[in-house]
Amino acid sequence: MSTIAYDASRIALYSPERHETLFEADQAFTPTQWAVETARLAYYRAEESAAESARLADALALAGFGAPTVFRDAATFAFGSIHAGDGSALVAFRGTQPDDIRHLATNLQAQQTEWTESGGRVHAGFAKAARSVLPQIGAWLAGEAREHSRLILAGHSLGAALATLAATVLRPALLVTLGSPRVGDADFVAALAGAHVMRLVDGCDVVTQLPPALSFYAHAGALSYITCIDGRAVEDPAPSLIEADRAQGRARYAAEHAWKPGSVLLRELADHAPINYARAFFG
Repeated sequence: MSTIAYDASRIALYSPERHETLFEADQAFTPTQWAVETARLAYYRAEESAAESARLADALALAGFGAPTVFRDAATFAFGSIHAGDGSALVAFRGTQPDDIRHLATNLQAQQTEWTESGGRVHAGFAKAARSVLPQIGAWLAGEAREHSRLILAGHSLGAALATLAATVLRPALLVTLGSPRVGDADFVAALAGAHVMRLVDGCDVVTQLPPALSFYAHAGALSYITCIDGRAVEDPAPSLIEADRAQGRARYAAEHAWKPGSVLLRELADHAPINYARAFFG
């Protein structure tokens, strides 16, 4: 059971950058923890001020990573950093910022387009956003990060979709997605066969159910399900376990959170908050 409290607040969902890092000095962290927390740290507005840039750098330093390199184009944001200990290169993609209309426009471009980078058809908005920063990331990996020992990609929500697209081009050792929507069709998913993918789904998170599977979209990677009841990750659970857990989770949420001022009304939305993913791996 997680020792980090479930956070049903609107702040956790809509302003994840306001939560301080879960990295701590003099602690050892796993690659999965690196990926999960940096997917959250990607929301820090490092491009907006020197103070926020320093805040991101300080958070990464607590886990042994060097200063971040920012990759940015229009509404797309990601950062890369190299671990001083083992030479891992990590790239984390930012998810949807509710206060940026360009992100909403990206999410709404759900018609499919050819993903010529690996095959298959994918969400047109996601494809455009990924292609806008992939050249920058490629240049970083070939330049400053050229001696990296392995590559890890991570992202939450929209950022998870971009990380998934990037994985077909950059071929990471590990791809970790938090609250990812479906990105492409079965042919696109096939391009990731054999890749080490951790697809995290927190309880009732509605974003992970979009776009609908009946619209020729499929998920990439085996499911790692975070339970509503005790906040632990379960690998490839039976559908019956998920159904029962979600029913209990919705009932508990209605009794304990939905009615409180400042809380998100529905568990389907509150479960999407990045901190409610991270709590399964920290604490």
